[in-house]
Amino acid sequence: MSLFLPKLCGKKDIDDVIKGVAEKVLVLRFGRDDDTVCLQLDEILSKTSHDLSNMASIYLVDVDKAPVYTRYFDISYIPSTVFFFNGQHMKVDYGSPDHTKFVGSFKTKQDFIDLIEVIYRGAMRGKLIVKSPIDSRNIPKYDLLYHGI
Repeated sequence: MSLFLPKLCGKKDIDDVIKGVAEKVLVLRFGRDDDTVCLQLDEILSKTSHDLSNMASIYLVDVDKAPVYTRYFDISYIPSTVFFFNGQHMKVDYGSPDHTKFVGSFKTKQDFIDLIEVIYRGAMRGKLIVKSPIDSRNIPKYDLLYHGI
């Protein structure tokens, strides 16, 4: 758990943040406080939050306290990171089948910083999907799970 990053505890909190964060990339990390990979990601997010404060607002979301958004974004693996800009869900082409979220932890702080810069620049130009600047070797591989098909 990061002591420096704000936590959102329900649908209303998440809705308010999505609607309220303007002209910045909104980063929502879905996960659990006691998961080791989530803790690794939280460390990267907290170390970069000050450097990215002009471009991004970062929040933590517990998957157990926000089941509506967990289902909506199909959070099957944690941590999963979702991006917004001015209330609009930003998609990123990571070279994987799922462009709606980043699954896993970033390998380095620079990978996260580069991704936020690309999302921010793309969003400022009106794009809703951008190409990931992260080296494909640093992107975790996983299979999509479809529940209830």
